[in-house]
Amino acid sequence: MATMGNVIVLVNRIQRACTVLGDHGGGDGAASLPTLWEALPSVAVVGGQSSGKSSVLESIVGRDFLPRGSGIVTRRPLVLQLHKTEDGAQEYAEFLHMPKRRFTDFSLVRKEIEDETDRLTGKTKQISPVPIHLSIYSPNVVNLTLIDLPGLTKVAIAGQPESIVQDIENMVRSYVDKPNCIILAISPANQDIATSDAIKLARDVDPTGERTFGVLTKLDLMDKGTNALDVLEGRAYRLQHPWVGIVNRSQADINKNVDMIIARRKEQEFFASSPDYSHLASRMGSEYLAKLLSQELEAVIRARIPSITSLINKTIDELESEMDHLGRPIASDAGAQLYLILELCRAFDKIFKEHLDGGRPGGDRIYGVFDNQLPSALRKLPFDRHLSVQNVKRVVSQADGYQPHLIAPEQGYRRLIESALNYFRGPAEASVDAVHFVLKELVRISIGETQELKRFPTLQAELAAACYEALERFREDGRKTTLRLVDMESAYLTVEFFRKLPPEVEKTGTGNPRTANPPTPLDDRYTDPHFRRIASNVSSYIGMVSETLKNTIPKSVVHCQVREAKRSLLNHFYTQVGRKDAKQLAVLLDEDPALMERRLQCFKRLELYKSARDEIDAVAWTR
Repeated sequence: MATMGNVIVLVNRIQRACTVLGDHGGGDGAASLPTLWEALPSVAVVGGQSSGKSSVLESIVGRDFLPRGSGIVTRRPLVLQLHKTEDGAQEYAEFLHMPKRRFTDFSLVRKEIEDETDRLTGKTKQISPVPIHLSIYSPNVVNLTLIDLPGLTKVAIAGQPESIVQDIENMVRSYVDKPNCIILAISPANQDIATSDAIKLARDVDPTGERTFGVLTKLDLMDKGTNALDVLEGRAYRLQHPWVGIVNRSQADINKNVDMIIARRKEQEFFASSPDYSHLASRMGSEYLAKLLSQELEAVIRARIPSITSLINKTIDELESEMDHLGRPIASDAGAQLYLILELCRAFDKIFKEHLDGGRPGGDRIYGVFDNQLPSALRKLPFDRHLSVQNVKRVVSQADGYQPHLIAPEQGYRRLIESALNYFRGPAEASVDAVHFVLKELVRISIGETQELKRFPTLQAELAAACYEALERFREDGRKTTLRLVDMESAYLTVEFFRKLPPEVEKTGTGNPRTANPPTPLDDRYTDPHFRRIASNVSSYIGMVSETLKNTIPKSVVHCQVREAKRSLLNHFYTQVGRKDAKQLAVLLDEDPALMERRLQCFKRLELYKSARDEIDAVAWTR
């Protein structure tokens, strides 16, 4: 069965590990969600300035180790973890920020607290919510976690901002507001309990007093003839737990460095011999307070085990998911590395194809090239200018040379059509380039969307370069094939088209139309109506070719670029990767250092939470 204090030892260890990994709230508002550190119960020490907080803590520990002085001495929270060791063991202290150094001289502990505070706040009276973590190992303590907080104050002194009063209260509240926090409210006996800053704050956050322990200090400094029985017996202010009286060392004892063990003995003698408090002596004093708090802390921890376990399980699930997202560690042998690279490439290729086939957005942009850009470009070709009467007359006349055409200007027709068809080369090449740029953009997007690749920036760059190189080859092939389609239209004119043109019609002298089967008279062959007919015939042929190319150019582009990108985008890359040795493969799998650190931290946190779950489960079964 778990012995008294084992649960607290476990919590101390978990809290310490959480702090090392940065998985704690620490009262600084850094974490928006509850962490394991925050979920674990602890004891927060609250009191006004000069209420005797430091003396109470030193009495519980049995050592002088806290800074002293006037004004605000505690300017950062001090998370104090007490670990009970076997009788006769040497006492020592360890700071979390100095894990490799053991302090056996507790005056140096006090100096390090002061120095560490100054490192963050400077040698001023400023405060900081970032806690200092101190562990003390001693046979004279009980297993306990205490958080010493700055003393509540009412006015700012020189060197402090006017907001410091509210800043301190906000810092203290960030700890005591948590429902798992036990509040140790320190009040001096020589002041009216109604004016106690600690009790006022505790009443605000714990109105029923269920988690508040009242401590009355300086009982030996009360005016003669007076006592604090109304408070200690719960009549002045009632709490769910009994009040505990403390007699701190006098300033003379502190100046003489009176041993704390002797001071504890004097405290017991004070209560035992006091006519006012002797009947309460068995539940007075710092030793009784430490045991009481240890018992309460263990009871609260045991009561919270189900909720703590639930939080741990939820966090483990989240961390497992994050580890899957970040990727598992990489194997060292070349075969496993090559397999991993190929798996990553396949994951990218799958996403890339989904963009093209419609599973993801992007492929529709290629259709937009064919449905919008290409037809628009074809409509904008300058055929009106090319087939103007003046240009047709010039081309036909030049084609005839010195000999006028007899029946139809065949050479003129051919030159007009061939030169017009050259205009199609521009839209054809533009379609190839437009699809190329869409494919490049889809490669970039797909690499970014392949989560498994995020951890390998070098592989991402190599993969992108290989894809772009392949797309360039596909573009060149697409350009050649598409321009060949245009050239094919120029190479052979469809004569049947002209044979099917309606015959020219001219009017007779009586005004009745008749079919103009006879050739046009020579004197009519160089008139504007004649050239307009030629332009109209050529325009009809060009329109037919335009409709043909509007259908065949997309076929060529898809065949040479899109289809090949789906089929063989990474073929050349696979060949290159297959020739690499283990060292070269390791370079490709060189991870982002920030991502490696993130995975390491995630792995450590996962191990911490799994270990915590196992240990807490073991404790729960021994209840």
